[in-house]
Order: sequence, then C-alpha cells, then structure tokens
Amino acid sequence: MDRRSFLKTSALGGGAAAATTLAAPAYAQGNRTLTMVTSWGRGLAGVFDAAVKFADNVNEMSGGSLTIDVKAAGELVGAFEVFDAVTSGQADIYHAADYYFINQHPAFAFFTGVPFGMTATELNNWYYHGGGMGMHHELGEIFGLKSFLAGNTGTQAGGWFRKEIQGPEDFNGLKFRMPGLGGRVLGAMGASVQNLPGAEVYQALASGAIDGTEWIGPWADEKAGFQEITKFYYTAGMHEPAAGLSAACNLDVFNELSPEQQKMIEVAASDANIWNLSQYLNNNGAALKRLQAGGVQVLEFPDSVWDAMYEASKGVYAEFMDDDLFKKVNDAYFASMDESSGWLTDSVGAYRAQRDRVRA
Repeated sequence: MDRRSFLKTSALGGGAAAATTLAAPAYAQGNRTLTMVTSWGRGLAGVFDAAVKFADNVNEMSGGSLTIDVKAAGELVGAFEVFDAVTSGQADIYHAADYYFINQHPAFAFFTGVPFGMTATELNNWYYHGGGMGMHHELGEIFGLKSFLAGNTGTQAGGWFRKEIQGPEDFNGLKFRMPGLGGRVLGAMGASVQNLPGAEVYQALASGAIDGTEWIGPWADEKAGFQEITKFYYTAGMHEPAAGLSAACNLDVFNELSPEQQKMIEVAASDANIWNLSQYLNNNGAALKRLQAGGVQVLEFPDSVWDAMYEASKGVYAEFMDDDLFKKVNDAYFASMDESSGWLTDSVGAYRAQRDRVRA
C-alpha cells in the first residue's frame, strides 16, 4: 500500500483503530522529565517564548512530577527535524509550526495557517468549539502524536522585499522565503520559494540568497533586524491570517502519563496559545511605528496581486482534494470560518469602523 492510500485509510478509521488496539496504559510513577525539541532558535522572539511558556506551565502545575526540558533548534536536532525526532522516540515533544510538515500530510497546514484562511479568533472558535482539536488529534495519531495548539502569532505580515511589488508579474523568478501552502501559492505564481528555519532567514536575506521573506509581524521582524537590509514592508499577506503553533507529544509517551498529567499538557498548551497571541498583538503596534520612524515603507499589495494569489490558491487546494483527510479538514475548517466571519464582520468589524471614525 502506498503512503497516500495508507493516509486515506487511516483518515477514515485511524482514531477508532488507535482506540481499540491500544492497551490500557500503565501510568508512570514518580517524577518524569520529557525532552521537548523546538523549531526555534533560543530566544527567537515570540515563537521560542511560546515554547517556554508551555513548558513552564506544565512544570509549575505538576509540582515536580512532570518536567519539560526545552531544547532550541540545533541543540538536539535541527529545526525541521523535530517531527521525526518525536515520532521515532528520540524526543518526547516538539514545539513547532505544523505547516513545516506538509510533506508528512498536507492537512497539517490547517493547524498553522492556510491561504485566505482563518484569523486567530476564527481559528480558536473552530479549534475549541467546532471540532478542530479532534481533527488535530486524528491527524496526529496517524503518526503517533498527540497534538495541541500551543501558540499563535496572529495575522502575519506579507513580508520584506528588495523592491516594490507592482503586480503579479513581479513574483516571477523572485527568490522568496515562505513555508506551507502559502509558499506553494507563490511558487504557482512563478516565485522560487525557499523554506528556511527562522534563525537562518536574516543571513539569507543579507547575503542575497533570497530576494525577500515573510517572517511574522512587526515586533518579531524588528527583533530579527530585517529593516537593516530592506525598507519595503507589506503588512498584510494571504498566507497566514493566523499562525497557530503546536506542541505534539509522542503518543506512546502521552498514554503513559496519568490522566492528571495529560490534562496538564492540554491546559498548558491552551494557556500558551492565548498568552502568545496577546504577546504579539501587544507588541506589534509600537514596533510598526518604530519601523516607520526608521524609514521603512509600509505598503499594501495591489488588488491585482491579491486576485492572482487567490486564483493560485485555488489550484493549490485542488492538488490535495483527493486525500480524504485533507478534504475532511478543509471542508470543516472553511465551513467554520464562514459561520464565524459573518458575525465578526457585523459586530466587531462594524464596531471598530465606527470607533475609529468617531475618534479620528
């Protein structure tokens, strides 16, 4: 059976099969330390903070019975090797952006960010109240993982460019760093897409190995120093309207934990998710002002670029619709987004428009 057929079969019955074949766990006694590998360089603004927040939450709640030992990218395995490290048992947990692992299964993208997808509020609505967490578990369990959202960067910026983008043709041949399905969209528009760990992006941009990059948003981008290299900054992008970060535990390890420790991991991840989103949103406004004061040109893509991106995104989604689990998650994701977005537009959107008008 080929891998795609395996994934299709697992998608239809993977969760149930796991539930019926796993023996009753023998909970580990005494104190236990779990090694958590991350895709983040130590101290990388926001993303490494989310990993540390998740670990600290578990450590504090457990009273010493469960300790998470955080390893930055490169300290045990490389940034993009964390998935294999946990599924193989080399490490116990990873903290990463799941869209790094779309080669394992493209549906992982939905638990980070997808083109023209959900904002952070919409993602949390789906994840905690619309069945999204259950789908995250179903997908993870195919690979021997128990997965939880454990961070969110909020809406990510369109990125940094060496020259102004006038139209879709400017992406043709452009060497640009963008992971996930968003990167596939730019590839369909003619860009030469690179997938680089966060700690390597500054040097690649400075050396000319890439012509542009997206990273996160004003605060994290300022910390990374991209404004030292180029001054063209697009603050809205199609690729990650909300970027969820995940903590995924080796499923055998998770099943060995007591129910109380399992709940600690779930609650610690949920708290890190909300805390991290607030961290970014609290810092981005002031950071953007500092970037502008330093000469950065804050720009928006023209409508022709947005239109081309949307058309390309439809082709990218179509590539994976023959995978049953991808289609299942896709349909549930966008159905929830459509349900949430109407009320948010009519309530929060209308309120903010009027608030900004009367305070102007």
